Amino acid sequence: MTLLAWCVAWLLDFIIGDPQTWPHPVRWMGHLINAVQRVVRRYCHSEQALRIGGGVMWLVVVGMTWIVAWGVLALAGMIHPWLGWAVEVWMIFTVLAGRCLAKAAQEVERPLRAGSLDESREKLSWIVGRDTSQLQPEQINRAVVETVAENTVDGIIAPLFFLMLGGAPLAMAYKAVNTLDSMVGYKHEKYRAIGMVSARLDDVANYIPARLSWLLLSAAAFLCRKEGFRALHVGWRDRYNHSSPNCAWAEASVAGALGIRLGGPNDYFGERVEKPWIGDAQRTISVDDISQTIRLMWVASTLALALFIAVRWLMVGLA
Repeated sequence: MTLLAWCVAWLLDFIIGDPQTWPHPVRWMGHLINAVQRVVRRYCHSEQALRIGGGVMWLVVVGMTWIVAWGVLALAGMIHPWLGWAVEVWMIFTVLAGRCLAKAAQEVERPLRAGSLDESREKLSWIVGRDTSQLQPEQINRAVVETVAENTVDGIIAPLFFLMLGGAPLAMAYKAVNTLDSMVGYKHEKYRAIGMVSARLDDVANYIPARLSWLLLSAAAFLCRKEGFRALHVGWRDRYNHSSPNCAWAEASVAGALGIRLGGPNDYFGERVEKPWIGDAQRTISVDDISQTIRLMWVASTLALALFIAVRWLMVGLA
């Protein structure tokens, strides 16, 4: 039943994603983070105090998420086993973001293909932190490919990994970790202190999934008839060409698979940030690389689901 719930949830994400009008736990997590953050800032003013307060915020948000998820799942199961199963499917469905990621990328891709550069820049600004107002088509393509590659890890592979380890409650707790990082895990002055713990523990949580993404995306490249061996090579060679210890694994694998170059300098919050290049520019990146990256994402996520189901089945069998 549990493994069936995983497959049903993955199929729901693949088919319908997260409709805007449906209730979603990430929104509730966001409200909780904002509420706790206000309390922390009210009583913590020095940088050291904000760091400690940020750690407490992390414990409260992640701890409450796990407790509530476990409690709701247990209560639903007590009412009726099928209700418990349905709640489990819903929880897993909400932590997966494959369809939303693909849709967001396609929202940028469509106007870019139609020649509407301003609309494409605007849609891109919804999913990246860099300044998009002056980006040219090649830079937009690069930004979208990087976003899809990077978020394949924390939007699909990592939730499935924690699902394997601890079921739906732990997958929900991981989503809280990831949401904390996306809301407060920045290096600029406002969040540097209060978000330090959230940023670093998000790196810890994604450490193994990011490295698995190198293998999964390389395997996906073989299955999609892309450059699988080059994905393995570039993924390993350029794995540290990023300020994050995790992001370059997936980005470099995709760059190698497609024969393109990612990374490089970008503008964030009005400041020029120099980043190393990832991959080799064997050809100029094009708008078609967006759809190719989405395809790699879906194949890699399918492989991740199959891998983690197999591992969980073995774990249960050996227990």
